[in-house]
Amino acid sequence: MNEILLIVLAYLIGSIPTSIWVSRKFFNIDIRDYGSGNAGATNTFRVLGPKWGSFVMMVDVLKGVVATSLYILLPYYLMNEWDRTNFMIALGLASVLGHIFPIWANFKGGKGVATLLGMAVAIQPLVAICCIGVFLIVLYLTRFVSLSSILAGVSFMVFILFIFNEKETLYRIFAVLVALMVVLTHQKNIGRILKGTEGKVPIFKSRDRRRQRRKEEL
Repeated sequence: MNEILLIVLAYLIGSIPTSIWVSRKFFNIDIRDYGSGNAGATNTFRVLGPKWGSFVMMVDVLKGVVATSLYILLPYYLMNEWDRTNFMIALGLASVLGHIFPIWANFKGGKGVATLLGMAVAIQPLVAICCIGVFLIVLYLTRFVSLSSILAGVSFMVFILFIFNEKETLYRIFAVLVALMVVLTHQKNIGRILKGTEGKVPIFKSRDRRRQRRKEEL
């Protein structure tokens, strides 16, 4: 019974619609009416800019960390690593489900990537750091948050299965599901990238201006 209550609490934490509340409070709009219509950090970057996009992303990551760490409220899991990992995965997935289908926002939320990252930070920090590195490198090179999220999600699976060779079966299955979920939830973004119509986030503008000047000089 205690586990069920914590899983419900994890879902409610994940349901906090950060981008929607920010857009309504500070811009008097609903972020879902603009850009891609998605209530996640990617669309916030695109519509509200890097400042608020970064804020929304950090809060959404924190949701995953807090929800996945709720196991500490049950002393049993502090001393049982295998059971703890499984329970953390359940808590984390509940928070991701809450982010995608938030009860506080008519069940229309984001794609869950940032909250998934928070979940990974809580369970396996080193893997999460590696995935953050992949995300930042791709973002710097392309300015596509969607592509950065997709490759970070796929790299999570690669790190778990091959590089760190995680032995826990459920965790390996979870890693594969993460990669599949990230790809499936970004199908429209993938289509726009292939068509060349995917919007880039307004960051690294100084770098782009330097590149443009170099091209003009040539």
